Amino acid sequence: MVRAIEIVERALEKYGPPVYVRHEIVHNKYVVESLKAKGAIFVEELSEVPSDAVTVFSAHGVARSIEEEAAARGLPVLNATCPLVTKVHNQGKRYTSKGRTLILIGHAGHPEVEGTMGQVPGPVLLVQNLDDVAALTLPPETPVAYITQTTLSVDDTKDIIAALSEKFHDIEGPDTRDICYATQNRQSAVRQMSKLVDLILVVGANNSSNSNRLREIGTEAGIASYLIADGSELNPEWLDGKRAVGITAGASAPEVLVDDVIEALRRIVPVSVSVLPGREENIEFVLPAELATT
Repeated sequence: MVRAIEIVERALEKYGPPVYVRHEIVHNKYVVESLKAKGAIFVEELSEVPSDAVTVFSAHGVARSIEEEAAARGLPVLNATCPLVTKVHNQGKRYTSKGRTLILIGHAGHPEVEGTMGQVPGPVLLVQNLDDVAALTLPPETPVAYITQTTLSVDDTKDIIAALSEKFHDIEGPDTRDICYATQNRQSAVRQMSKLVDLILVVGANNSSNSNRLREIGTEAGIASYLIADGSELNPEWLDGKRAVGITAGASAPEVLVDDVIEALRRIVPVSVSVLPGREENIEFVLPAELATT
């Protein structure tokens, strides 16, 4: 997510505004509005992009048809697709090239899912839950393979993978380490935090899949949990009778929004902040060659 945002910012610096971005670069209103203020223009269709305009593909990835349309129009494209998403695309292509029927575990309508289904040649079967697995009509001996939406965690997918493995005799799939580390780390942290607090605030956007899942995990643990975009959405009534508040954030929520929530809490009650130990996220992905600094 950080890489995708940096690509748009560097493109604006190098080429000047406007820079056109197909789909929201990440699912966070604050980030999108900040980039709009700098000269980014967000569109849903390439037909909205003028000829020769610098165009950025979002972190979620796009279908081959979108890439081909951009190439046919000669648009200068910067691809901000998350490398972990690209890895899933490549896995899917490899499985289908071996003659396997491909099953994608993910959420219907999510941009990453649409991009992945449009990147892999041949049919892709989407399953969202155990009922979808049960509804698959392929013979048990069919050689199949599965890939997963990167913003689902190991815990989100393990039951579906187990059901697929029970249903099909010849099945392959990627290592669970290929799931987005940022998603997995945050979900593990919320489960740990839920043992220590009696209210959880998730900082993120309503259309962010991984942010919504963090709130769900808190609720499943029996803790009152709310998804808020920033400190302005904090309801003081949520704090009644609460002694410890846990704060986490979706993968695309910048730290400034977390700080804003903490300041909003301080305006209501005295606050002492402590940081729980967790996994360090120090993986860095390279930028497109056109934007790399020397």
